[in-house]
Amino acid sequence: MILNDDSEVIMLASKLRGILRRTLAFVGLNLFVSSAAIANLWEAADTPYASQASAIGSYANGCLKGAEALPLNGNGYQVIRPQRQRYYGHPELIEFIEQYSASLNRLGSDDILIADMSMPRGGNFTQGHTSHQIGLDVDIWLKLAAEPLLDGEREQPTPLKLVNQKQFKLDTQLWSNAQTQMLKLAAIDARVARIFVSPVIKQHLCDLGLDDDAWLEKVRPWWGHTYHMHVRLRCPKGDEFCREQVKIPKGSGCSELGWWRQQLTQAKVAKVEKPKVKPKQVKAKRKPKLCEAVVTAK
Repeated sequence: MILNDDSEVIMLASKLRGILRRTLAFVGLNLFVSSAAIANLWEAADTPYASQASAIGSYANGCLKGAEALPLNGNGYQVIRPQRQRYYGHPELIEFIEQYSASLNRLGSDDILIADMSMPRGGNFTQGHTSHQIGLDVDIWLKLAAEPLLDGEREQPTPLKLVNQKQFKLDTQLWSNAQTQMLKLAAIDARVARIFVSPVIKQHLCDLGLDDDAWLEKVRPWWGHTYHMHVRLRCPKGDEFCREQVKIPKGSGCSELGWWRQQLTQAKVAKVEKPKVKPKQVKAKRKPKLCEAVVTAK
């Protein structure tokens, strides 16, 4: 191609720049879509990885082989929000839930409501949880059901508004011995590593002045968790790739709650505008090598 004058050179350069911009935009878009697709592979998997059960990695960075689905109804429990498909777990978690709910039922409790567990192959969620990745976590609502839930109630349940965080108070009209019993029965189970609840709930339990409060050690204050208890099991024996959390400090933990009260009740101080700096790039957690085969298997 022969260019006759400077104007043609300028026009060609302009066209080339436009093509380059569109190409880069297209590549960038596809890279973004690919990244999103990779992040969602765990959610896209709708069947467990067929294998002997194995919790791989840590509670907040791992995956799950040989998961089992919890039946949506059982003795003393009902699964809520089943459309999420988060009712899978390690066989030990399935066994715990079924035995725990049956024990509560024998004590005269209404049905407990089982919320999020794990996805069919564990792994990370795009929203809602950081943990729940290896099939050993379960959210149990602090609301009980005296009757079978209707489909609409099951898919979009309404939680109890138990906690006023700003006032650091629990609604004792809604809280009863039934909820205390739920927490204690889970905490005294040797399979349970810890139970996360709102600091306000933990404070209420501490204020009860229980004769036997050793079980409170496992009840850990954490952000959120205002209407459910998050039960976490220990790594099953023989699961060599499962990583335990650091051990809980000895004691009831009631003396730790002053910090939490301050965090939840103090007025937020207006932030001083600072010069904008380039944000640091956060490295994504690298999953255990074994998880690659788990997420990509057909």
